[in-house]
Amino acid sequence: MKTLKLNCIALVASLLISCGVGTSKQEANAEGFKTIEEELKSKFGDDAYYTDLTITYNETIGNIIGVTVTDAPQSLKMGQWSLSQDNWSQTSDVTIEVPQNTNAADFMFQLGDRLSLQKLGELVEKSKENLSAEKSIENPALHMALIKMPKNGDSSKIEYVVMLRPENGGTTFTFNYALDGTLTNMDY
Repeated sequence: MKTLKLNCIALVASLLISCGVGTSKQEANAEGFKTIEEELKSKFGDDAYYTDLTITYNETIGNIIGVTVTDAPQSLKMGQWSLSQDNWSQTSDVTIEVPQNTNAADFMFQLGDRLSLQKLGELVEKSKENLSAEKSIENPALHMALIKMPKNGDSSKIEYVVMLRPENGGTTFTFNYALDGTLTNMDY
């Protein structure tokens, strides 16, 4: 009986641990976005190349992650994928064009030390604090966060973009940040 009780406790504990919060319910902060990055790396690999990465928050279903991704940039073939309610679906295949005599990877980015969703999550937190302090908006909510690759392939000009809205809707406030986290523009 004692063994059965211990086995039941172990089973319940392992179920609780394995049923953690999925990506759709992650908070819009550094830790939550780090979990989303881990999910992307699990799905597409540590060496995946992206041209588009967007996290959109929907109050009803949570985070929706959209990516255009490949593991072979030189093939010029990419897939558009969406993660909604913790289910992946491929929405389309894409063939990209790059200028002649250029490397396709120059028009893409990878997640890692230089560019991370954890940093994007930190900037969401910073933007919320900034909006609360400057505009007296209580509890601003994430509308969208994304990594923006310039069309000319200049990776030094990659931007983090954070879009926030007041809790009850209204004007969207957009914050643009350089790779190092410096605020370059705020617009509404």
